[in-house]
Order: sequence, then C-alpha cells, then structure tokens
Amino acid sequence: QLARIQTDSVVEMLRELYPDLQYEIVAMSTTGDKILDTALSKIGEKSLFTKELENALEKNEVDLVVHSLKDLPTSLPPGFTIGAVCKRENPHDAVVFHPKSTGKTLSLLPEKSVIGTSSLRRAAQLKKKFPHLEFRDIRGNLNTRLKKLDEKDDFSAIILAAAGLKRMGWENRIGQILSPEDCLYAVGQGALAVEVRAKDQEILNMVSALHDGETVLRCIAERAFMKHLEGGCSVPVAVNSILKDGQLYLTGAVYSLDGSDSLKETMQTSVNQPQQNEDGPNDDVQHVGITAKTVPRQAQQAAESLGVELASLLLSKGAKHILSVARQLNDAR
Repeated sequence: QLARIQTDSVVEMLRELYPDLQYEIVAMSTTGDKILDTALSKIGEKSLFTKELENALEKNEVDLVVHSLKDLPTSLPPGFTIGAVCKRENPHDAVVFHPKSTGKTLSLLPEKSVIGTSSLRRAAQLKKKFPHLEFRDIRGNLNTRLKKLDEKDDFSAIILAAAGLKRMGWENRIGQILSPEDCLYAVGQGALAVEVRAKDQEILNMVSALHDGETVLRCIAERAFMKHLEGGCSVPVAVNSILKDGQLYLTGAVYSLDGSDSLKETMQTSVNQPQQNEDGPNDDVQHVGITAKTVPRQAQQAAESLGVELASLLLSKGAKHILSVARQLNDAR
C-alpha cells in the first residue's frame, strides 16, 4: 500500500508537468516483500526490494521505477541510474505506541517494555539511550506491523519512519518523533527515488524535473558516506544532514549491535555553486548512483566529497573494527 501511494504521488507530479502523456502503473512484489519470517539484516541481499523491478526496467517492460531511496544500494547495477530524487519528507524515526501506552514517551515506558524494530541502526542507538527497554525484531509492511502492535500485547511500541506513516495518512499514530540526539536516521530515509535506464535520455530528461536540489545534495553526501564505509543493511550506520545558507552539514555514526561502542562525527562543506552550462560528454555524471542534471555539478561533487571525507575520518578512528564485529555478530545471530 505504501509503495503504491509513493508511486501514485510521483505519477501525479509527472501528470502536472506532462499532462499529455499516458501513465500505466505496474504492481510487482519483490524478494523483500515475500521473505517475511527473516530479519532484513540476515537476508544480506543488497537489492532485496529492487532486483525484480530492475529486471522489468532492463526488459523495457517499465520505463521508471519508484523506490524509497533508503532501499537502493549505493552502487546500482550497470545501465541504471536514479533519475530523480523527490523532495524529502520528514526523515526522522517515529514511535507508535500500543493503545495502552498512549501519551507516553520511550523514557516513560516501564522497565523491560518490548519495542519492535527490524532495524539494527535503530536498535543499536536506542539500546544505548534507553537501557531499561528491550528490542525485538518485527517484520512486515506498515499495515502488518501496526496490526501486530494493536492486536497483541507483545510490544509496547514500534519504531517506524515518520515519512511512511505520514504518506499513509497515519500521522495521528505518531506518539513521539525521535530527535537526532535520540536516534540518527538511515541514509536516504524519507526521500523517494525514481530509477531509470541510464541511456534513456528522453525519460531521464523527463523525470529530472522532479529533482529537489536540497534533497539531492543531502542524499548524495549520505550515500557517499555509507558507500565509503561499505555499510549496508547488516550493520548499524546512521546519519543526519542539514543544508543551511549554502553550507551542507553531515553527521555520521557507526555503532556496535548493542550500541555500547560507537563513533560519531560532523563535518561541513560549502555547496553554494551556481549552475553552469556544462554540456558535453560529462553531462550524465553519476554521483553515488544519482544523475542530477538540474543540480550544479560542483555542488554535487562537494556533497560527495563531504560524505567520503566523513567516512574516512570515522575509519581512521576505528570504524572498520566496530562494523566488522557488528557484521560477524549479526551473521551469528
């Protein structure tokens, strides 16, 4: 349902820009939708929610695919690119409480209350911040997870992306939004990506009108950070980014599975470059999988360098050890 709402919203934006075109929506399910009894971090497949869709794109069965950007690996298969990154919804995590705990916050829940989340990133940060709580895996789409929360007494609360709840029209269920002090968010969280064939100039030009400049730069920095760390679903990596007065600020962190060991740093760079007309062979340069013709290239370059430099800083302080231990422990679970 959420995937459908996200796709419809992109089609709506395209309809406003290109009212004469016909749009057909093809629904598909992916490996990630089908394997519901295993934690995401255990399946270990990077393209869990994307492979089947990319096959259809490759065979020209569809022309564009709408994803949550956080589901897209930082390296796309050859021949594909992210042709648009739409304006970001609130990227933070939200807490939805069991009806019996309505009106509470995580810090006010009783000792040993069980919180549901399938994300290692959320669990690692929140275990450290709220040691009196217990964290357990919960899988399934948003409807399924809310049902599990409401109809059983297994969980006192579950953690979900605020963006998904908002898009589903369930904002009234949000009991608490987690601030960056409580929980940094996932790379790309809250942004929608439109994936297209890299050589399909017509479609690429068409969807590039959907790019939101600020979101593009923030997400390039976040994705470059993750790519340089070699982070993925199976390790806790988290970010927070802000673009203000031409300055891009990126906070990045890595955590051990229980959150006891962590590294966190913030860096900034100027992205205040004007758009120059730089036609020519470099026109379709990708930055961590994103082709953004409408965003100044030097600004994109600066954003990518920021992510790489921040990751290098954490690696120089021992991030690789924290992540490899986290990966081994997760594999052994």
